[in-house]
Amino acid sequence: MKIAICSDHAGVEYKQKLINWLEKKGYEMINFGTDSTESMDYPDVAHPLAEAVEKGEADCGIALCGTGDGMAITLNKHQGIRAGLAWGTEIGRLVKAHNNANVLVMPARFISYRMAQQIVMKWLETDFEGGRHQRRIDKIPIR
Repeated sequence: MKIAICSDHAGVEYKQKLINWLEKKGYEMINFGTDSTESMDYPDVAHPLAEAVEKGEADCGIALCGTGDGMAITLNKHQGIRAGLAWGTEIGRLVKAHNNANVLVMPARFISYRMAQQIVMKWLETDFEGGRHQRRIDKIPIR
């Protein structure tokens, strides 16, 4: 599985650790940056990640910023993206099981690195349930 990953300056430390950890687990990672703790604008990395997922260059994506909100808002502007913000494992499971989120977003300033790992694994291991959840996804307009 090929996973696109990005972060702003607030999430860069977790992002770098997640890349190493996930590569050791056999995942192929595509890093869209940033690789610095210097202040930067999260849309500069969110848009390229979203485009890679939309084009099928990555199977899914992971994004981190301080609160997760900016990344999620930016990513969800893309028609082919369903980005879900998770700060716990049950939310990580539900954004996949109920919303079929193809990008997981996490708030690096509000969770531990260990929690980030647990959320990622729960999200990756969860299958979309379909059924009534697909009916709801079908009602999300694509313009």
